[in-house]
Amino acid sequence: MRPERVDIDGDPVAAAGRVRALVPAGESVEAAVREIVAAVRAGGDRALADLERRFGGGDAPVRVGADELRAALDALDPAVRAGLETARANVEAVAVAGLGADRDALLPEGHRVRLRELPVARAAVYAPGGRAPYPSTVIMGVVTAQAAGVRDVAVCAAHPLMHAAAALCGVEEVYRMRGAQAVAALAYGTETVRPVDVIVGPGNLYVQEAKRQVSGQVGIDGFAGPSDLVVHASAGADPRWVALDLMAQGEHGDDTLVACVSDSAALLDAVAAALAEPGETVADAPCVLARAASAEEALEFAEALAPEHLQLVGAEAEALAGDVRRAGCLFVGPFGATAFGDYVAGSNHTLPTGGAARFASGLNVGHFRRRMAEVRIPAEAARALAGPGAAIARAEGYVVHAESMEARMGENGAP
Repeated sequence: MRPERVDIDGDPVAAAGRVRALVPAGESVEAAVREIVAAVRAGGDRALADLERRFGGGDAPVRVGADELRAALDALDPAVRAGLETARANVEAVAVAGLGADRDALLPEGHRVRLRELPVARAAVYAPGGRAPYPSTVIMGVVTAQAAGVRDVAVCAAHPLMHAAAALCGVEEVYRMRGAQAVAALAYGTETVRPVDVIVGPGNLYVQEAKRQVSGQVGIDGFAGPSDLVVHASAGADPRWVALDLMAQGEHGDDTLVACVSDSAALLDAVAAALAEPGETVADAPCVLARAASAEEALEFAEALAPEHLQLVGAEAEALAGDVRRAGCLFVGPFGATAFGDYVAGSNHTLPTGGAARFASGLNVGHFRRRMAEVRIPAEAARALAGPGAAIARAEGYVVHAESMEARMGENGAP
């Protein structure tokens, strides 16, 4: 990993823009995905099977059988199973903490609007299987959906290790399919695949484009692009640990963006030296060492990037944790490596990327729940509301809307 030096020079936003530009834009796969989605929607199982063979999925049945799931779980290395059990317990605890109770709003006219939170009926977790299997992604998605109250959770995964993770979570509906065709099948259904209400999980460009195209048919968690990490380090940070954290995130691939920003030139030099040491072999991801004039300017730079992961290390940087507003997930302190969040910390590792932390959240129970208003208007409230409501309705040209409200203005609430 060869770091590039950047001076913020008093303009954190411009510096962040230059750093973001180090990651090339992905190719457009819109037309190819549209063809795949249309084929599955029209052709069902037959089209899905043809596409699976075409893209290397083989001829195995799309639905993974119960015996196969149990065998995958039994074959797990005990240490891996223990790790997945820890992840499952911690992710569930954090997810449950995010559940909201129904709330009532009592309005001045005397009526009540109750805000109810309801889980969707069915959800699917797409777990990628390109460079390596990701059982942790199965845990993050399935456990969060279950904590949200989703009755039926399906998993889309092609590798036995991910099948084992699904079995560990009690999921019986597992599909051995991948790519845009998998997303299309989950959205529209086939003879074998039951359609769902929400699809979550990362994936390649084809998967993300497919999620975009079907997002009017189903809910999605967002568009997951290449991973990124910013470490805001101040005096006292261990440069070797910082370098390890940068290299660890770089394992996600050549399009991963990692950066360390600091107001200490000596610390940045030490991080650069640690990155140059022989040892772990990581992908040649874009790496930036950015010099800031102060800890506050370093945080402005980090927030301008709105990274997927932000680590604050060193007393001065850690003291700014309460000021952070734009990060997918925030890790505070020398022991808070992002790698813990990828597996066992309990926070979810499906996070907004590419600067989307400005407006998006990491995967949480809210992605699997919808809010519904329950309105109760007694007679006296109807009389108070009808006049103002009818005036607006007539101004918009909806006369019968007005009459509908005015009909409730009788002395006893009757027409």
